Amino acid sequence: MNQSSRKEAAVRQLLEASPPPVPQELYADAVRRGGRLLRRRAAMRRVMWLLLLAAAVAFVVWASMARPWVEPPSETTPPLTGW
Repeated sequence: MNQSSRKEAAVRQLLEASPPPVPQELYADAVRRGGRLLRRRAAMRRVMWLLLLAAAVAFVVWASMARPWVEPPSETTPPLTGW
């Protein structure tokens, strides 16, 4: 019980203490990195949309050339009956 109360007191002391000062250049670095991250995400989103569009166009071109919905012609002749 004594150890847990010491831990609680240490945590309370940490929470009640004022936060350490932040260096001035840290804000500028964070803004620069954040902007870079946003630009990179936007570029990746554009690339993914372009890839999706290219895949859709390729599928439409393939489907119009191969016409997979049409039944292939029969390669055998039907038997002759009724001669």
